[in-house]
Amino acid sequence: MDATATLYDWAAGELAVRDDCELAETELLAADSFLVDEGRVLALRLHRSRFLESAREQGHADRADAAAFWDTAVTLLPRSGQWFPRFELVRSRDVLRLRFRLRSAPALGDTLVVATAPSDPRQLPHLKGPDIARLGVLRQQAQKRGAQEAVILDDGHVSDGTTSALLWWRGNTLYAPPFELERVDSVAARTVRGIAAALGVPVDEETVRPSELAGANLWAVNALHGIREVTAWVDGPALARDEARTRAWRARFAALARPLP
Repeated sequence: MDATATLYDWAAGELAVRDDCELAETELLAADSFLVDEGRVLALRLHRSRFLESAREQGHADRADAAAFWDTAVTLLPRSGQWFPRFELVRSRDVLRLRFRLRSAPALGDTLVVATAPSDPRQLPHLKGPDIARLGVLRQQAQKRGAQEAVILDDGHVSDGTTSALLWWRGNTLYAPPFELERVDSVAARTVRGIAAALGVPVDEETVRPSELAGANLWAVNALHGIREVTAWVDGPALARDEARTRAWRARFAALARPLP
């Protein structure tokens, strides 16, 4: 948990700052987050839609209430600096609660090293939020091996990262894992695929084992860092690099950010 975060509770149509010291066990049911950079955000509407749908699936039936919570929280986002807010649906004492966590953004990067996760502990892989703590453990294990991200396998096939979606290039074609491999519907990955469609770049799906990515140019993409090029895979395949292409696509990705409403 970010000790510098300000936590807000939603009740009676208002957000109120609360003490983060909570004795009752709290279960995270749904979450969504994104980078706010000098008052600009990428794909805010998509993040909003994903959170509202996740909240509905997790039992928050009042969509209008969840939408009002989201829209009110957005008005609290600072218009200067870099921030990484999180919108949450939690269960506490058997009661569903909407919470907003205003956090400063961590240091951003454009490259990273990955390692294969030893297991897949996800219980609801298609939802963002419920598995965050379990994925955090995988990420910590990867960090002990010199990586920043763990690659999750589904029956031996590359499925997702602990905090990022995975995309890769073979020549001039962009690939993604097939949707049959259950994972969070990444807003960042959807954005990259949208850029590809606008540019007429071929996009395809591919079921691969880690070894089959040897020679591919691998990207890890998420709403915080945008596009990051994977420079190495610990005890994994040797990857190709294309710094010029990554730099150009990072610029295209960032250019899609829009001012907060």
